Amino acid sequence: MNKEKKAKIIQVCDAKIAAKGENVGLSFYAFFKNKNDNPELLMEVAQWWILENKLDHFEKAVKIKEILL
Repeated sequence: MNKEKKAKIIQVCDAKIAAKGENVGLSFYAFFKNKNDNPELLMEVAQWWILENKLDHFEKAVKIKEILL
């Protein structure tokens, strides 16, 4: 995963943590608009989430940040 994608995911995690607290969970869909306008990117993040990191559907945002940092 490239630097720009990592930065975007961290930004979303930070926003969710700020809004809902350290215990907030999210899925990889949290990084996308409700409209599937970039299926290649969606599949890339899904592969990173599911196949590479073996994450559950919902994970704590702080855990995702730790993996990326």
